[in-house]
Amino acid sequence: MQLSYAQNLEDYHLSLLFADCPQGVYIDIGGGHPVADNVSFWFYLKGWRGLVVEPQQPLADLYRHLRPRDAIETCLVGRADGEADFHIIERLHGFSTTVETHAAGAKQFGAGYETVRRRVRTLAGLAAAHRLDAIDFLKIDVEGAEADVLAGADWSRLRPRVVVVEAIAPGSMQEAHGAWEHLITAHRYHFAYFDGLNRFYVAEEAGALATRFPRAKTPWEQTRHLYEFACAPDNAEHPDHQLARALVAGFLAAVPTLPTPLLAELLRRAPAVAEAERQSPPTLSGLLHGAADYPGPITATNLTLEALLATDRVRAALGRIAAPYDGGQLLD
Repeated sequence: MQLSYAQNLEDYHLSLLFADCPQGVYIDIGGGHPVADNVSFWFYLKGWRGLVVEPQQPLADLYRHLRPRDAIETCLVGRADGEADFHIIERLHGFSTTVETHAAGAKQFGAGYETVRRRVRTLAGLAAAHRLDAIDFLKIDVEGAEADVLAGADWSRLRPRVVVVEAIAPGSMQEAHGAWEHLITAHRYHFAYFDGLNRFYVAEEAGALATRFPRAKTPWEQTRHLYEFACAPDNAEHPDHQLARALVAGFLAAVPTLPTPLLAELLRRAPAVAEAERQSPPTLSGLLHGAADYPGPITATNLTLEALLATDRVRAALGRIAAPYDGGQLLD
């Protein structure tokens, strides 16, 4: 493996177990972002497919664009079918949880949360609905609700060869597997490896896989990690640097021609713009108005984002930005 996408080398350790499997099937409960800090993405690139459960709608939508072979469910996974509160942490999507005390703990990182209702389905029901029976690995990362997920499995029918469960409590970083490990080991699964964050269990009938785990903790430098490369346009070492630079140039060249609703939608994805828009009155003008001299009459500064984008002053800013990319300003 040249590049790990996972948070803690989980995909690297699984790649050792399944090195001889060009194709396979996974279930990823709490998938998170489809690429960053993702355990199953490396296997998707290898040609595998699976079921991903991610209750945060914007993240689930990304899977449909980036990983079309996967089946995506936006529900929660629990002991029984029904509904439950789901607490979505702002900015720190990896902390989103059904456990409100854990959600409140995100305040130490300066993050609030909103609570929504989500459908709850059992792991057994999801596997049956998607006709999944031969599973290579099951990964569970649900920020404190691991016992609920495991209790809803039918271990007589669903026998993943390997089960990976995050075993550290959110926030406190205390070991948490004592609350749920018996729900796995009671069904002929044996503990095989702890990577400092997750515990790996191997089905009794697949016991030979346990011998492929490293005998000592894997050095962090064993492979590169996606986060090391930061932003693709800024880092020449990023594997997609050239493509990112081309996309930036193409996008900036097209900026003045983009429809106002699309431009507003793109700008709202920037945290600074979203925050400025939430202020009363909005403080968007400081972000959208450039520092260049503007000899014409200046309209009110507390306009909405769409209204500002329709002013000559902001159109001028877009034109100045695009000029070096659209052929108007030659720099060589």
